[in-house]
Amino acid sequence: MYHMKHIFLAVLPLILFIAGCTKSDEKTGSYSNDRAVGASARDLLSNESYTSLKIEIQYMSGFKPDTAAISHLASVLASRLNKPDGIEVVQLQIPASAGTMLSTKDVMNIEKQNRTVYTSGNQLGVYFLFTNGNYTDNNVLGIAYRNTSMCLFGKTIHDNSGGIGQASKTKVEATVLEHEFAHILGLVNTGSSMQAPHQDAPHGAHCNNENCLMYYAAETTDILGFLVTGNIPSLDANCINDLKANGGK
Repeated sequence: MYHMKHIFLAVLPLILFIAGCTKSDEKTGSYSNDRAVGASARDLLSNESYTSLKIEIQYMSGFKPDTAAISHLASVLASRLNKPDGIEVVQLQIPASAGTMLSTKDVMNIEKQNRTVYTSGNQLGVYFLFTNGNYTDNNVLGIAYRNTSMCLFGKTIHDNSGGIGQASKTKVEATVLEHEFAHILGLVNTGSSMQAPHQDAPHGAHCNNENCLMYYAAETTDILGFLVTGNIPSLDANCINDLKANGGK
């Protein structure tokens, strides 16, 4: 389930790619941001309607994303999305949440109160939130919960990375960021149709290849042991073919 149990996050305070049009959009704009995960997959992947992308990363005090993880995410997206006018990443600190345990509904409310980047003109807007609390399921590191919205649970990531015997913060955040973003790109079989069977149906919108970024274990703390010595997972050939068939590179 892409809106539950995921581990992908990373944030950066700089623009990694220069985007073309960057018009401000109102929350009441024509583009709907409250659709299901995967509903904007083709818009994100192709240049048919939108030629640039702006990613807004909002974080709570003490949980600013790892710069290297954001750079890694930007590089991966540049290699998969057809956005000739560029990909831009902006960051903004927001007030901390009073709650230490956050539900999907809580996250949605925080986004509603704070998000500023929306789709406008030929530029798509995407939102990432880094929280100071944990998810209602402590094993979850991140979630994709709408067609352009994702969240990383900063407290859980902080407690499970960067220490002795733990995976680096860069690896954990990059993995979660990229896994969640791949969900809004329609993987697996939820917006980007499979070109060959590879969905791990018992685990929802995930790949059956345990070495793939979209393997189900990558959405929970189960991935942490692997990341201590392993590299940030990448998409396998089947997942890449699905993205290419839906307008990606």
